[in-house]
Amino acid sequence: MLKTAAQEQLLPGESLQEKWEFAQEAGYDAVELRAKGDLHFASRLPELKQALKDGVVMPTVCVEMLHFFGAFDEELRRDAIKQMKSQLTVIGEIGGLGAQTPASYGMFSRRLPPFEPPRSEAEDREVLLSGLAELGEHAAREGVTLYLEPLNRYEDHMVNRLEQAAELIKEVGLDSVKIGIDSYHMNIEESDPAAAIIAHAPYIGHAQVSDSNRFQPGAGHLDWQAWLGALHTIGYEGYLAAECRLTGDPVEAVRSVPAFLKGSGA
Repeated sequence: MLKTAAQEQLLPGESLQEKWEFAQEAGYDAVELRAKGDLHFASRLPELKQALKDGVVMPTVCVEMLHFFGAFDEELRRDAIKQMKSQLTVIGEIGGLGAQTPASYGMFSRRLPPFEPPRSEAEDREVLLSGLAELGEHAAREGVTLYLEPLNRYEDHMVNRLEQAAELIKEVGLDSVKIGIDSYHMNIEESDPAAAIIAHAPYIGHAQVSDSNRFQPGAGHLDWQAWLGALHTIGYEGYLAAECRLTGDPVEAVRSVPAFLKGSGA
């Protein structure tokens, strides 16, 4: 049976301990943290260590910043790498598994005007490989993993499919860099999401879940039995972290996710 997690902002409660109490009652196995820029995540370390001491399970963190390691501007790239290194260190300090980030978000799309980015594909690749190598080496030193998340074509122009992420990771050649898959983005970009999971099994390290419309699993038309079945086929043992919007009563919506996923084969 696959383990489930909910991102902390979805869970009711003021503290991580209160959120964890709700999460357990709802059937979740963990809480996925969110990390903002400006070293905000590092400033939470005392809070996180106390939560850990109180039994809160926090295996992963997902970045929430305005710029990422694939940014066009070098200064923004360097800041994003600094932030990600800090987040990898912090998740390591609380015994977690790793941190998930896209190459970029909302920076450019080839599907929207002006259609041609200011950097060539070769230059994109050079930037991505350099960033992944630097972050992957830091992750290895901290004993954690960097999860590269492919986004859909409207949110990122560089890494949209598992195949593209796997090619980059293979060239970087570090076991500390894996793919963080997301069912919503895969629903848009992969012609056969289950086949993509199986084809790139060695590179998959983490999984985030939301339905075809970005709402909670069960609120859209994604083929969950096929998607989850593929994860079972490859022997995936990580978490399914709910990263989604909520439709209907928000408390009941987030409460519904573990039972739905387990009923669909998780």
